[in-house]
Formats: sequence, C-alpha cells, structure tokens
Amino acid sequence: MKLLLHTCCAPCSVYCIKSLRDENIEPTLFFYNPNIHPMQEYIARRDCLKVYANKVNVSLIVEDEYGLDEFVCNINKSALDDLSKRCEAYCYPLRLRKLCEYAKANNFDTVSTTLLYSIYQKHDFIAKLLEELATEYNLTFLYRDFREGWRYGQDEARAAGLYMQKYCGCVYSEEESTFAKNNKKLFKELNLKPTNENARRLIEETTKN
Repeated sequence: MKLLLHTCCAPCSVYCIKSLRDENIEPTLFFYNPNIHPMQEYIARRDCLKVYANKVNVSLIVEDEYGLDEFVCNINKSALDDLSKRCEAYCYPLRLRKLCEYAKANNFDTVSTTLLYSIYQKHDFIAKLLEELATEYNLTFLYRDFREGWRYGQDEARAAGLYMQKYCGCVYSEEESTFAKNNKKLFKELNLKPTNENARRLIEETTKN
C-alpha cells in the first residue's frame, strides 16, 4: 500500500499518523488547503505541519496554493445563495479531488484524509465523496473513523506545542466561530447549538435587520 493522506493541519494529523503506524501503514502527508484564510493563518498551519512532519519523520508534500479572491468567488458560485452548504458544494470536493489527481499522477494507490479525524467536519459526506473520487481515479479509499482518537490527538498536540487553530479554515468559518463565541447568550435564548450552520443563519438574519 502506498498511501497519500490529505492533511488539513498538524493537530489533526497526530492521531491519524499514530494509528496508521500502529497498523504498519506509513502515510505520505499531502497539504493542499486553499480554503485557509487569511494569509497569516495559512502560513501558520502550513509551517506548523512542516515542523511536525519533520519531528515525527513522516514524508510531506506541500501543494502551496493560497488565493482568497479565487476561493471566495468560487464558493459564491458553488454554494449559490446558501453559504452553509459551501463545504459540500466546493471546499471538500476541491481539496479531495486534488488529492486523487496527485495520487494518480504520482503512483500512489491509496488515499485518505485527516478530515475524518475532526468531530466538527461532515464525516459521512467526506467519506462518501472520497470513496467516489477514489473509484473515479482507480484508487483505493482507506476509510478510518479517526474521531475515536479525538481527545488523544488534541492532548498530544497541545503537549507538543503545536499551533491550535480556532476555526475550520475559511473566512466564513472564522466569522461564524467568532459570532458564536460572542453571542453565547443569544444561542441559549433561542435554544440553539452554536454550530456553524446556526451561526450563519443568525449572522444573515442580523445583517438583514
């Protein structure tokens, strides 16, 4: 097996690398995340991953692409009038298709992603999408529910002094995260969970008013 593991950041990689190595599977990390904004956030996550990959002696491929204007324009085209659907409509497909394209062109036979580690991502959608893309590119999708190691990975990442991001990646998720933190009382009054979807809806309602 020659595994190319799409990697969103260092903290999300900790448990994934460990658990794969426990199975005697050695991944090659693949960083391609043009969804991360602003520039200083992108650099912080990319460079932290470089340092961590070197520390744990794992191969890392960086497809260095940052483009706020292009990303926002394409998000608006893909998600149309519902930005809460932007992840499924554009962000996941963009990154995971790039993963499969690179894997196919560079003699990898298997793909997976650390997005399957996060308890905040749309796990089932990601798994189904990557399985479909892997089939399209004649690759094998290695599915693992890395969420079982969420707490371990977070604790180890903090102990290692890794940069711990405060939101998913894009400017929209940063806005939603900040809004949710600053309006805890509002969410409680409305009996809503402070999810990105609920935050987006409240942001749009507040803007209209």
